[in-house]
Amino acid sequence: MERREVLRLSAVAGATGALTLGRVSFADAAPAAGRPGGGPGEQTRRVRGHLPTGAPDFVYLPVEVPPGVREIAVAYDYDRPAVPAGTAGNACDIGVFDERGTDLGGAGFRGWSGGARTEFFLRADDATPGYLPGPVNAGTWHIALGPYTVAPQGLSYDVTVTLRYGPPGRTPAPVHPPERARGRGRAWYRGDGHLHSVHSDGRRTPAEIAALARAAGLDFINTSEHNTTSAHRAWDGLWGDDLLILTGEEVTTRNGHVVALGTDPEVFIDWRYRARDNAFGKYARAIRRAGGLVVPAHPHATCVGCNWKFGLNEADAVEVWNGPYTPDDEITLAEWDNALVAHTRGRADWLPAVGHSDAHRDPDVVGLPQTVVLADDLSRRALLDGIRAGRVWIAESSKVDLAFSVTGERGEHAGIAERLAVPRTAKVTARLTVSGAPGRTVSFVTDQGTLYSTPLPASGDGTVSWQTTAEYAAYIRAEVRHPSATAGLPGPMAAMTNPVFVGHWG
Repeated sequence: MERREVLRLSAVAGATGALTLGRVSFADAAPAAGRPGGGPGEQTRRVRGHLPTGAPDFVYLPVEVPPGVREIAVAYDYDRPAVPAGTAGNACDIGVFDERGTDLGGAGFRGWSGGARTEFFLRADDATPGYLPGPVNAGTWHIALGPYTVAPQGLSYDVTVTLRYGPPGRTPAPVHPPERARGRGRAWYRGDGHLHSVHSDGRRTPAEIAALARAAGLDFINTSEHNTTSAHRAWDGLWGDDLLILTGEEVTTRNGHVVALGTDPEVFIDWRYRARDNAFGKYARAIRRAGGLVVPAHPHATCVGCNWKFGLNEADAVEVWNGPYTPDDEITLAEWDNALVAHTRGRADWLPAVGHSDAHRDPDVVGLPQTVVLADDLSRRALLDGIRAGRVWIAESSKVDLAFSVTGERGEHAGIAERLAVPRTAKVTARLTVSGAPGRTVSFVTDQGTLYSTPLPASGDGTVSWQTTAEYAAYIRAEVRHPSATAGLPGPMAAMTNPVFVGHWG
């Protein structure tokens, strides 16, 4: 059975929101073998339609699922017409909600693959990566189409839904990573908090990611698939005393992405809103209730929908370095540094900086960069406490090591994210010890900008000191950079620290 729908949506052009199509109905009982409409024990319906430019962000196709269904399988396709240079073509995501509905933040979410797959299935005992195994209960399910961009010619879609009947099967109890690994007590721990596997648009399995994390010298990672929690149960046997695995999600909205870092397993954070909907605060609070941190990802990335438009008031940290260091990271770094200045004026809380690889597939490098956290032990709570407090520096690899502090004339001492409480006229000395950075240059950056730079010895190992006063520098942070390839522009980052605050500012 096939149905066609042509939608005229000029009245909702550009509107955030959703559109619900006509229902797809199946017979109330399982078909007999050989009955028209499907093979033995299954039924299939096909829906084709057209969405014009200006379609809502989400288009729901209701599917009436009768009793006795063991598995639901969905395949879809859409046209990709040629478009002029500089014009967005068609891109359409897909996911599914079960009989509990499509309410924002509701319980009905059952999976999302974005644009990474053209088909999926789910049943009680198994599901396509990105989707959650569980019973296929009778009721109205919804296939969710997300027309991410629509060409001037519109977007024609083709959705096939197959129901397979039989015994329901049993859903295995999920196995989640432990919240603690052996660790080294209070120490600096290296991690990568932004990674993708086959459970969203990555190409690596969890086992491959775990192996690469160990090879990169990491102590912890965070699973952060786009708009799904299906990977939370995919790491059985992959953690160990040497590797802590946190669970999270990359909440991928039309106005930017945010890493929900270290949330409780199976906690789903909705993404179906824009900045103008004034809803982000609600979901930021949901991340914190789930024990996680709110970390805007690649705020100035150039991909469609990646640029962060929700502001930083709800953030716990910000990803200033995403993958190989590029100009959009430099913009994010400058924006973050401006926020540090606002903090010294008492205008804002200070926001720690982190860095993650956002690795998806070869040749993406897991652990480029990596966030290095001073934590009381190798546990979820201790790591998140360390990040929230800003006890963090960022490195391009585990080959780079550093120590950074600022001291006063009378022996006062402060490390990363700490405040050195000295009179504003008192002399202070910033000191950075680096190893594993041959050919790099060390710089000290303050609220006035970069005030001192010097190359490291050829070995890449050395200690650099610089003296100033609290009057002259409200905070000091350190950068280690590669040589510049473009005159007048700084070189790519090799390592950087969060600041030490100096004096009694703020």
